[in-house]
Amino acid sequence: MALLTKAPRGTADLLPSESYKLRFLEKTLADTAELYGFQEIRTPVFEHTELFQRGVGETTDVVQKEMYTFEDNGHRSITLRPEGTAGTVRAFLEHGLFNEPLPQKYYYLTSCYRYEKPQAGRLREFHQFGVEVFGAESPAQDAEIIALASHFFDTFELENIRLEINSIGCRNCRKDYQAALKAYFTENIDRLCDTCRDRLERNPMRILDCKNPECGEVAKDAPKVLDYLCEDCDRHFKSVQRYLRAMDIPFSVNAGIVRGLDYYTRTVFEFVSDAIGAQGTVCGGGRYDGLVEELGGSPTPACGFGLGIERLRLLMEAQGIEFPEAQRPDIYIAPANADCSFEAMRLTEELRRFGLTALTDVSGRSIKAQMKYANKTNALFTMILGEDEIASKHGKVKNMDSGDVTEVDLSDFAEVLSDLTLDVYFGHLENDADFEKAKLTLLDGGKK
Repeated sequence: MALLTKAPRGTADLLPSESYKLRFLEKTLADTAELYGFQEIRTPVFEHTELFQRGVGETTDVVQKEMYTFEDNGHRSITLRPEGTAGTVRAFLEHGLFNEPLPQKYYYLTSCYRYEKPQAGRLREFHQFGVEVFGAESPAQDAEIIALASHFFDTFELENIRLEINSIGCRNCRKDYQAALKAYFTENIDRLCDTCRDRLERNPMRILDCKNPECGEVAKDAPKVLDYLCEDCDRHFKSVQRYLRAMDIPFSVNAGIVRGLDYYTRTVFEFVSDAIGAQGTVCGGGRYDGLVEELGGSPTPACGFGLGIERLRLLMEAQGIEFPEAQRPDIYIAPANADCSFEAMRLTEELRRFGLTALTDVSGRSIKAQMKYANKTNALFTMILGEDEIASKHGKVKNMDSGDVTEVDLSDFAEVLSDLTLDVYFGHLENDADFEKAKLTLLDGGKK
């Protein structure tokens, strides 16, 4: 049979053999963010196009070249979100969250969409973890979100991750810098690509972020933004560095970082690795104090970052970091015949309600075929359930790793099986307190 169609270019199916890795990453990211007081927010996958035009910036590559924009049946221009910040700001304003105690701190795990050339770690549909903070203008807040990102990489035991930081100033001091850039690039206009020639009039800072090699060469000798910072911005940037040193977070100043979106002000930063090729930025962010006002709110300081889930996974695999194993079924119960399948189904449901992963036959297979299937599922235990076992309320549970067989009372099967499972995963623990804690973890679904 011919395949009707394939997945669109730049998208990828996530099969069960790999999806557990992403679940591990997402849970670890969310749990760590909550240690810093962040709460989850979820926003729609599409927004009105104007939100991104005004929020992301009309001179950016994202808006000019990469957005998935269409007209809906109501003749409204709609865009699939290319990033998470603008939608979060919109939700912050629409629901009056600025009336809540500040700062408000949010995190999200979301899919994003950009039309660009697919490459390693960068697809047209990709997934992003992001954090946003509203209502804190102190450099301590900049440093805290950088510390959060650093905490992630330490948790995943990643190596050779460089933190690079910069300040691109505020609206006031950036006027002089923009003028200096325009003068410099005007002198070199013949060496710029067509896109950058257009940027020269509207936003010359965007030229610094151009991926064209020739434009990159021109940009190397361009004026540096740090030479144009006003007194307040200079003081802010120096304080961010002091906080990072206080937390023993190594960094370097890279005056070439401007980030690819127009809403950034003052602090910008990137965590970079050389392990995944040219696209080495794994996490990037900074401060965007003017964005809330740009989207219709009152002036509100804000900062945040985005981290690519696919790039994070690639980086971990490139460094040989092992993911936790996929969850194994705790038991496969094999009914000896059709009549026994009713009790097998009752027992498996009882185990599931207790928090254990239980499977049984739903296909009318023979015992031999069921055991073969149980092996393929990598079940930790198996039990054949026949009429004698049902009548006596006793069965024999086999550990599929060791081959050990344990006779169990089916009257309190869930308790007995949970103890057997605990012995496998936590039998090395020496004291009762640790064992009880492990048991709670098991029942909460975290045994793996």
